[in-house]
Amino acid sequence: MSKMPCKILIVDDEEDILTAGRLLLKQHFATVMTTSDPYRLPALLQEHQFDVVLLDMNYSTGATSSKEGFHWLKQLLQQNPSVTVILMTAYGDIELAVRALKEGASDFVLKPWQNDKLVAILKTACQSKSMHGHRNAETAEQNNTAYHYDGFIGVSPAMQRVYQTIDKVASTDANVLILGENGTGKEVAARALHRKSKRADHVFEKVDLGAVSETLFESELFGHAKGAFTDAKEDRAGRFEAASGGTLFLDELGNLSLSLQAKLLTALQSRQVIRLGTNKPRPIDVRLVCATNMPLYEMVHQGTFRQDLLYRINTVEINLPPLRERREDIKLLVEHFLSVYSQKYNRPELRISKETLRRLGEYHWPGNIRELDHAMERAVILCDGNELQADDFYFAPGAHARQQPSGTMPDSDYTLEALEKMMVQKVLVKHAGNITHAAKELGITRTALYRRIEKHGL
Repeated sequence: MSKMPCKILIVDDEEDILTAGRLLLKQHFATVMTTSDPYRLPALLQEHQFDVVLLDMNYSTGATSSKEGFHWLKQLLQQNPSVTVILMTAYGDIELAVRALKEGASDFVLKPWQNDKLVAILKTACQSKSMHGHRNAETAEQNNTAYHYDGFIGVSPAMQRVYQTIDKVASTDANVLILGENGTGKEVAARALHRKSKRADHVFEKVDLGAVSETLFESELFGHAKGAFTDAKEDRAGRFEAASGGTLFLDELGNLSLSLQAKLLTALQSRQVIRLGTNKPRPIDVRLVCATNMPLYEMVHQGTFRQDLLYRINTVEINLPPLRERREDIKLLVEHFLSVYSQKYNRPELRISKETLRRLGEYHWPGNIRELDHAMERAVILCDGNELQADDFYFAPGAHARQQPSGTMPDSDYTLEALEKMMVQKVLVKHAGNITHAAKELGITRTALYRRIEKHGL
């Protein structure tokens, strides 16, 4: 979640993609450059030492073959073998992803990307590069900051239990179910399991089941044959096959209907999938990690979640505590985010008052760590002095904090610009910083929302 000293280049012929990518990634990485012309790559690589290049696969109008992407991938690696290249395309052919990895790409991203996933992939790529040159320094830092654990920060007994469970389970192929509220770090836990596993050198494939429609479920998870349905113009492997040898992370599992649960259970029991439009079973070799913020056990009693599927996916269960149940970690997290954002926004003198820290510790944090992250960044930006005060924070409704109640404004501030800022803030807090969901509720595109976030300094 912190800004990294990493230099990233985005190459895409769509200006909206470049804008969205730049606005998103500059929050997390030291340098983000963009170009819409791949023919500038040789010159750019001579002028700059990029750590990661995020490279589109198609540039000519109407092109979908990805030949251009493979051409530029080859050129990039010939000119700078040490650069990490991540390919992206709007035409999601998993077999192309496999080929891309074989030809030297580090990862493969589908557009429109998921913000959290893209940032996580790039951070992993940057960490991997820095690890080789700074292994000793990193080891020393880890020894001095024992409250860090593979993406987590916390010393509370609840988090120590989480760390111990991950350590015990990671090296096995046992199926893991991660339970926790939004913003508690379920994907962080899943990636920690993968990095510590025997499959760490293979792919980590995430599927947001909440975003997969009922009609596309089988095609997305199991793949399809050419002609299986109207838009099936070529054979395509599903996510199970794409994750072969690695980890398959099924997020938002509780959103699946009973009929889709049955199909998933069949694949897990048989350890094979059948592409839509064929009758040929294909063996699968994945380590399954699932996550949800929904009460699966209650859903079993209510008849909305299959008990046999629950037994199949939770060989081991990891419960991530909400932030309000690990309050002893709030000070560590606040100090961490204060360090990150005071450096990011060049405010090294900034500190936080004891009274403000006390109030942050008393707040119920419905959005958990994700909400705290966004709250700290906003406070660092808006703070006028050298000390963060309670009034610098924007709290969700129901919080006992010294500030204007959520959704209300001073009578003198009913300008259109102020109203727009308030509405954007309110919706971002409601969705715990999820840009896709916030943009959908506001009725605007993600790019338009990024522009408003930048405009209002949020």
